[in-house]
Amino acid sequence: MSENITETQLAVVILAAGQGTRMKSTLPKVLHRIGGRPLLGHVLDTARALSPQSVLVVVRHERDMVADVVLDIAPEIVVVDQDEVPGTGRAVEIALAQVPDFTGDVLVLSGDVPLLDGDTLSRLIRRHRESGAAATVLSAVVDDATGYGRVIRDSAGGVQRIVEQKDATDDEASITEINAGVYVFQAAPLRAHISLVGTANAQGERYLTDVVALLRDSRLAVGVSQATDATAALGVNDRVQLSEAARLLNARTVRRWQLEGAMILDPATTWIDVTATLAPDVTVLPNTHILRSTSIAEGATVGPDTSLVDCEVGENATVTRTDATLAVIGAGATVGPFAYLRPNTILGTRGKIGTFVETKNSTIGDRSKVPHLSYIGDTTIGTGVNLGAGAITANYDDIAKHRTEIGDEVHTGSHNVFVAPVRIGAGAKTGAGAVIRKDVPAGALALSVAPQRNVEGWVETNRPGTGAAEVAAKARSAQKADDGAQEEDG
Repeated sequence: MSENITETQLAVVILAAGQGTRMKSTLPKVLHRIGGRPLLGHVLDTARALSPQSVLVVVRHERDMVADVVLDIAPEIVVVDQDEVPGTGRAVEIALAQVPDFTGDVLVLSGDVPLLDGDTLSRLIRRHRESGAAATVLSAVVDDATGYGRVIRDSAGGVQRIVEQKDATDDEASITEINAGVYVFQAAPLRAHISLVGTANAQGERYLTDVVALLRDSRLAVGVSQATDATAALGVNDRVQLSEAARLLNARTVRRWQLEGAMILDPATTWIDVTATLAPDVTVLPNTHILRSTSIAEGATVGPDTSLVDCEVGENATVTRTDATLAVIGAGATVGPFAYLRPNTILGTRGKIGTFVETKNSTIGDRSKVPHLSYIGDTTIGTGVNLGAGAITANYDDIAKHRTEIGDEVHTGSHNVFVAPVRIGAGAKTGAGAVIRKDVPAGALALSVAPQRNVEGWVETNRPGTGAAEVAAKARSAQKADDGAQEEDG
């Protein structure tokens, strides 16, 4: 960061008191999420990256909910309660009262402008300090300025005032340079003028933007810094703008990982949260979501049609058409297609969770395989194990969960049910269709075989008139005729 930015102390005030009625939601607007974080979380991250002396967040609507999120992200931040007097001007005035001895620069941010980046703010602060202005406004030129305050310039190109959408004349509303809701003020003139702000506007609120006109009336300089990327200044007021902000943020995130060496085949259908990490030479196939704190190691291939939430994927692993949450997938392992990994699934190095397999709270050891059509819950599986198709660990007895333990190098037959709690010793084997209710010693073969009993003529006797009875009668008749012909030949 430039030395100019650190010469003067900086305080950051973040406005997060509004309800956001246009979102039509019970959740406060600033807590709606994009890129894996609340809108306010993105603003907090950007503010803290500037290394300010203090950060103050002004709250009111759903005060406790918003404050809890703020303090969970950054416990050192000061939460300020706005009173019954509405408006951004009043919010900043109350925040300043919390730092009465502060004499540096005050950066004001909005909790609903999540795409601001450190470079844009650094340029704003640098321009403010180099110009010696009492205030500097961040602006942007957009194609559609509907809903935003407009920057009104004087004949010399300086900022004359800022007018809100509802107070704008037709000529003012046609202006495409918008106020981004981001300002830097010298603390002293801000304190002196903010108390003079009135409520003579369509909303009946004390607008922070009115301070700009008051400073000009006092013959103090007001500068402007126009964002080079207009998307950085876009606020979120409704669901449409929320989804657009999410798209823009995701495009940034995808591009960043591409430049870091990840192969992302279809950026338009790939969603990566800002909290996720990808190593070089990762391959991400279309329609894949890499969410929250997921990390993917070098050489791994993920997708297509995959969602990973808080997962760890090891080097050279392959995860195909899979839904996984809080799972660890070892190096060289394969998962899917059509696998469902629930929390606390751990798959070892070169292990396999195959097609139509669901796992939960289970550890599957190195080189062990659960290839297909299985449910593995509350289970510990050793190394080199191969479970046959249709394996089920029956872990719940309608009262409590119980664990299944399967030792190293166990090979099981198809369609086995392991009724927990049960232990299968190392090197043991089981036959097809076995229901394992008791522990199996190491090296043993476990069978649950009952003699097969065929009740001749049962369908014709018990289901007369059905299609099954008709074809069974014909087949029996044909069999008798065939048997009789063989007797004659004999």
